[in-house]
Amino acid sequence: MTLEQRIAAAFRLNDDNWMRHANPKSVWSRFTVLPILIVAFWSRIWLGWWALLPIVLAIAWMFLNPVVFPKASSTDNWASKAVLGERVWANRHRVPVPDHQKKLPNVLNAASALGMVVVIWGVVMLSMWPTITGAIVGVTFKLWYVDRMVWLYEDMRHLPEYGKWLY
Repeated sequence: MTLEQRIAAAFRLNDDNWMRHANPKSVWSRFTVLPILIVAFWSRIWLGWWALLPIVLAIAWMFLNPVVFPKASSTDNWASKAVLGERVWANRHRVPVPDHQKKLPNVLNAASALGMVVVIWGVVMLSMWPTITGAIVGVTFKLWYVDRMVWLYEDMRHLPEYGKWLY
């Protein structure tokens, strides 16, 4: 099982929920998760223990976002193809991806993760510049990864099991 499949399982992404997550509203609103989490954790300086409430709400939003929207009315758009590409990438142990698609997604995810480490450090230290810089780095590489997933889906959509996702 790939790491991505484990993450998908944690977010309850079965066949139906993958298609709900492919709704562009889900994709674009997903980018609100990081700033909401940052503010929620930062709120400990204003709210003390009451900061647990926005933290819990932010984490709940992170887990609900992929499944709260209805199934996409069309998947023939960049955002939906990004999610479909993530699904292809998660399934790469069963259906191999082209050689030119094998390395960069891992590099981009690692770079994004490094940005998140800087965000965490900034939030723990209550230091704005590392928090902002880490968020910019993390989101930039995440967007590049997401764009790469669109390319991956375009490369793989000719396969019957993947082509049926496009409507």
